[in-house]
Amino acid sequence: MTDKVECIVIGAGVVGLAIARKLAMAGREVIVVEEADDIGTGTSSRNSEVIHAGIYYAKDSLKARSCVAGRQLLYEFCESHGVEHRRIGKLLVATTDDELAALAATKETAAANGVDDLTWVEADQLREIEPNLKAVRALMSPSTGIVDSHGYMLALQGDLEAHGAMIAFLSPVLGGRVESGTITIETGGEAAMALTCDILVNAGGLGAQGAAHAIKGIPQDSIPPLFYAKGTYFTLPGKSPFNHLIYPVPVPGGLGTHSTLDLGGQTKFGPDITWVDEPDYEVDPARAVLFYDAIRRYWPALPDNALQPGYVGIRPKLAGANAAKYANDFVIQGPGKHGINGLINLYGIESPGLTASLAIAEEVAAQLNVR
Repeated sequence: MTDKVECIVIGAGVVGLAIARKLAMAGREVIVVEEADDIGTGTSSRNSEVIHAGIYYAKDSLKARSCVAGRQLLYEFCESHGVEHRRIGKLLVATTDDELAALAATKETAAANGVDDLTWVEADQLREIEPNLKAVRALMSPSTGIVDSHGYMLALQGDLEAHGAMIAFLSPVLGGRVESGTITIETGGEAAMALTCDILVNAGGLGAQGAAHAIKGIPQDSIPPLFYAKGTYFTLPGKSPFNHLIYPVPVPGGLGTHSTLDLGGQTKFGPDITWVDEPDYEVDPARAVLFYDAIRRYWPALPDNALQPGYVGIRPKLAGANAAKYANDFVIQGPGKHGINGLINLYGIESPGLTASLAIAEEVAAQLNVR
C-alpha cells in the first residue's frame, strides 16, 4: 500500500530540518525521512559550530549569498528561541609581512559579499587582546560567532512538529520512481513504507547522491559526483589560550588550521583535509604532528604533547577531479536542471551549511513557489 503526503524531506540534518520547518510553517503537510535514529547525526553534528560571517566565498556564489543572509536569520532565530550562542568574534591573522597582501585580498572578498564590518587590528592592540597570539596584523570579524548546534536543531524540530510535520527515523530511502506528476519513495527499516508526494526535497547530505540515484526517473547526468573530504579536529585540555576564534591567512585548498572555541570554553583546532573513498570517522593520532607545525605559526608556545584526538567530520564535496564541471558551491537543483516538477535536490551542502540553513530553506521554498 502506498500512502500519500504533500511534502517529503529526505534527511533530518540541520538543512533538512530547516526546510521541513519552512514548509510546515507555510501550511504544507510534511514528513521527514531519516535513516538514523536521531536528528543531525551526520555532518550537522561533526563541525566547528561556528556561525560564519560569509568572508571567503566567491562573489555571487550561493555559498556567499546564503551565508550572509543565513547568519542574520540564525542570530535572530537563536534570540527568539533561546538557543545558546555567542558573538565571540574572529581574528584573521597574518603571522608575517608576506601574508599581509593575502589578508587585504580577503577583506576585499568579504566586502564584495556584503560583509562590511571587518576592521584592521594592529600588532600592539593584538598583544593586548590576545597576548598568546603571534601576528603582525589581523582583521576582526565581529559578526562571527558560535552556536549550540544540537540545541539549534532541537528548536527547528520543535517548530516543525508544532506545525504538524513529523520525522520518521530509521527510514533509509531504498528506491523510488517519478511518474504521472508525482514522486514515490520507498523506505526500509522495521516500519518500511512507500510514500507518494507532490514535493520531494532531497537534503540527504552525504547520502543525497545515493538517494537521487535510487529514484527512477531522475536523470543520471543531473547527479554530480561525490567526494568525501575528511576533516580531523584535535582538542586542547584546560583553559583556552585565546579569547576569539583564530584563523590564519587562507591557503590554497583550505582555510588553514584554525582555533575555535565551543560554548563550554574548550579549544578545538582544525579541520584539516584528507580525501577518503568512504566515510571514516576514526581520528588518526599521527596527524597531530602536522597540527603542531601549523598552530605554532600563530601560537609558538603550544606545549609538546598538548593536543588530544578530538573528532572527525566528513564534508560532501562536489569538486576535485571534476572541479572544472562542478564549481565549489552549493547546488540547489530544481526542475530547470532535471525536468521534474516538485523535486529539489541539494548537493554539496558543506560548510557554511549550518550558518546558511535558514536561508537555504528560504531558497528551496522560493523555487517551489511555497509562501
